[in-house]
Amino acid sequence: MKAILQRVQKGSVSVDGKIVGAIERGLVILLGIGPDDGESQARELAKKIANLRIFPDAEGKMNLSLLDMGGGALVVPQFTLYADTSRGNRPSFTGAAPPRVAGPLVDQFTEFLTWLGIPTQSGEFGADMLVEIHNDGPVTISLEID
Repeated sequence: MKAILQRVQKGSVSVDGKIVGAIERGLVILLGIGPDDGESQARELAKKIANLRIFPDAEGKMNLSLLDMGGGALVVPQFTLYADTSRGNRPSFTGAAPPRVAGPLVDQFTEFLTWLGIPTQSGEFGADMLVEIHNDGPVTISLEID
C-alpha cells in the first residue's frame, strides 16, 4: 500500500463538476493499493498517518500529528502510484490491485482513519476526479506499507 501525503490548508475532490469531498487544514492522501494488500496494511497505514508529526507546533517545528492539531483527511484513490515505467514511455499499471480488491480496501482505510478520530472524506473510487490541493509548506511525504 502506497500513500502520498500532502499537508494542506484546504483540499477538495470533484466528480463531474460536483464536489464529493472537501477538507480545511489537514492532509490530502493519494492512496494506491497493491495486489497483496489487505486489512492489516490499511490499518497500519491509517495509524501511521494519524500519528505522523508533520504539523507545526507553537514554535514552528514539525511536532504535531493530524490527531494533535484536529485536522481532516481527504482520501483520493490513486492506482497510478503503482505505475511501472521501466520499459518504454507508456506506464503499465499491472502492479496495482484490481478494482474488486482495491475499492473495498480504500473504504476500509477511510473507515480506520475515521475510527482513529480523524474527520475523513474521500474521492470516488474509479471516477475521473479533479483534485484541488492548497499545499501547505509545501510538505509532501511518501509512505509505503508492505
